[in-house]
Amino acid sequence: MWLFLKKKTPFFTAKLRVLHVAPEYCFIDRFEALPNLDYVTADLESPLAKVKMDIHRIPFPDNEFDVVFCNHVMEHVEDHVKALSELHRVLKPAGWGIIQSPQDLARAETYEDKSITDPRERERHFLQSDHYRIFGRNYGEELRRGGFRVTEDRFVMEELSAQEVRRYALPGGEIVYFCEK
Repeated sequence: MWLFLKKKTPFFTAKLRVLHVAPEYCFIDRFEALPNLDYVTADLESPLAKVKMDIHRIPFPDNEFDVVFCNHVMEHVEDHVKALSELHRVLKPAGWGIIQSPQDLARAETYEDKSITDPRERERHFLQSDHYRIFGRNYGEELRRGGFRVTEDRFVMEELSAQEVRRYALPGGEIVYFCEK
């Protein structure tokens, strides 16, 4: 994500208000240190986050943020379309975000079955006991259901050298889902 932000966005130079849901520990201090950012972290449970919130009901007004980051969350929430709609709502017009989620690329469609509630069965079907679904190759379409314009950017595969991919131990096939309001 760092390389993508550096090479393809004004993240490190533009004055931006950023909402980072379920913030990754490796980014928090680095992003907070950037003088151009008004950086807000949020999570339902994590003690790392400044704001405690349920992503289904984001406690910020419409059009509040220039950027949202939300990685590896949509598979954990009961209603991912509602959560995505909330992220879309709090983005300013022309705002953008990166919303990543694990995918099973062998599946064309997202697999979800709300009748599966047993933790062991959820793990068997969705890879973890706290997952509600496993996204397929249609993940970009799922993001569009939340209101976003989505670019499926093959940044790692198409724009980085093999040496960079090795140096940073990047997953070669990962698509960056760049979402715009």
